[in-house]
Amino acid sequence: MPENKIEVSFPGNLKVAADYKGHRIVTDQPAYAGGEGSAPGPFDLFLISIATCAGYYFLAFCQERKIPTAGARLTMSLEKNPVTKRISRVTIDLYLPPAFPEKYKAAVKRAVDTCTVKVHILNPPEFEIRLFG
Repeated sequence: MPENKIEVSFPGNLKVAADYKGHRIVTDQPAYAGGEGSAPGPFDLFLISIATCAGYYFLAFCQERKIPTAGARLTMSLEKNPVTKRISRVTIDLYLPPAFPEKYKAAVKRAVDTCTVKVHILNPPEFEIRLFG
């Protein structure tokens, strides 16, 4: 399968599986929505992709400069608009390791801000749905 194609299948109940670049990711819906709650839901994976992308950019920044990451962590919190029920703010908090150099603090923040998932949200692709069969 080409690298730019994701193959989706339906393994049962409300599970949806995606095969991409040699990996299989299975999603499920929570039990209250009729699923089994056996895996994250698709939207959960979307949110996780933002946090892990930011984490990757932090990690790459530190590794390039040989800055130890022991004790570092990142959290992401979400605020929802009470009217639309959609996420209105994403806040990423970086907890730097104790010995993180002061001179790199602004630079690491800029690096994390370039996360490719975030960039695609801010500059979304065009979507097209096609039917076959």
